[in-house]
Amino acid sequence: MPSIHKEVLLQSSPEAVWDVVRDIGEVHTRFAPGFVTDVTMDGPDRIVTFANGFVAREVIVDLDETARRLAYSVRSERISHHNASFQVFAAGDGARLVWIADVLPAEAAVTVGGMMADGLKAAQAVLDALPPLHGEGQAA
Repeated sequence: MPSIHKEVLLQSSPEAVWDVVRDIGEVHTRFAPGFVTDVTMDGPDRIVTFANGFVAREVIVDLDETARRLAYSVRSERISHHNASFQVFAAGDGARLVWIADVLPAEAAVTVGGMMADGLKAAQAVLDALPPLHGEGQAA
């Protein structure tokens, strides 16, 4: 099974990046605007519309605040298996965002990998420009 691994170093704090990643219903406005054009919540699932016209149901598997990790699975007629996660780590003065997806059929990895690369570019543009969260960086 192909496993696709993408990551990017960001200038923003891990707390600010996680605040965006964890906002599962606002991918199109906060995380990757332009790459994702719409998100509709359907109970715990989200229906994601991408700029290329692809629509996917993403089942939210886990939202782990402590580990700053979001896991989800895509349900699609074209993909028999898709499980993915985003995780945010501290990295120097910024953050490292890791995105991993496992997909079947193997041929889908090319398309999914390309979409992940495009999505990460859109996300990096937004995430690098995040202001600090309220209270972040202020002396107590």
